[in-house]
Amino acid sequence: MRQRLRRSQVVPPSIFAVSVVLVVSVVASFAVASSAQTPRFKSRVVTIPVTVTVTDSNGRLITGLTRDDFEVYEDGKLEPITGFDDQRVPVSVGLVFDASDSMRGQAIADARGALDRFVGELLDGDDEAFVATFNHSPRTVTAWRKPPPALVHALDQTRPAGGTAIYDAMVAFAPMFERRTNTRAAMIIVSDGADTASDRSLQQAREIIRRSDAFVYAIAIDAPDARASTRVNPEALKDITGPSGGYTEVVHTAGDLGPATARIADELNKQYTIAYSSSRPSDGSWHNIRVRVKNGDYLARSRRGYFAEPGS
Repeated sequence: MRQRLRRSQVVPPSIFAVSVVLVVSVVASFAVASSAQTPRFKSRVVTIPVTVTVTDSNGRLITGLTRDDFEVYEDGKLEPITGFDDQRVPVSVGLVFDASDSMRGQAIADARGALDRFVGELLDGDDEAFVATFNHSPRTVTAWRKPPPALVHALDQTRPAGGTAIYDAMVAFAPMFERRTNTRAAMIIVSDGADTASDRSLQQAREIIRRSDAFVYAIAIDAPDARASTRVNPEALKDITGPSGGYTEVVHTAGDLGPATARIADELNKQYTIAYSSSRPSDGSWHNIRVRVKNGDYLARSRRGYFAEPGS
């Protein structure tokens, strides 16, 4: 015969209810603690602007394309294009000149002439620019200024001296682009020698530039009579300019700076501005960008990716 529970063995309903509440409270507390220990990154839709240069196989700039001529991929996934502009929009340009000892004499005179023509004639009134120099240390000559002709003669008081710290200069001036007013941006670096004085390495400079969306152009003056130990290193510069969407051009005298900067201005006048929406989490990770022109005869250059920084 089954024994009946004595009255003292019966669990009162009030105690049972309290037990359930305690269990639920413990589980909830554990869930909150676990959530606090595991950071969560929310996915949200953000608009990613991408500046694009299109050329043919001979390097000629291609204009007149439409939104339907482009495809944009993020991390290998085709993304819908949400914005497109084939008209010239204002650009923010940083002009950074080597002012080391090797730029004395005619070289700095040619650099002054190239700068004066670039800001005085080749940029638009709605553009903005800053001018900086570097030898063994970086120096801001003028902050962002608009209209660009206000920067004519900015290099007149520059007297070349000292060593060459180009990587330090890139790292020093990259934050300037966070304070610009235009969507499009470009940094133009002019140097005639190898880096001999930087505290930062090529890799460190490259990583800093990757966090900027500015196109980076380098004009490397590779004089035939330069010493091998101080001769400019175009390959190192290409490692920096290529991923940004820009390029490195090698010239043989400072007298070629005028035409070289004019070619950059022409490119800036003929770029496309594309935007697409991304829902990637803002977890600080790197995301690859690839812009493709459907016409296989054309090549598109743009920045190769971005960091999805929280709050960006």
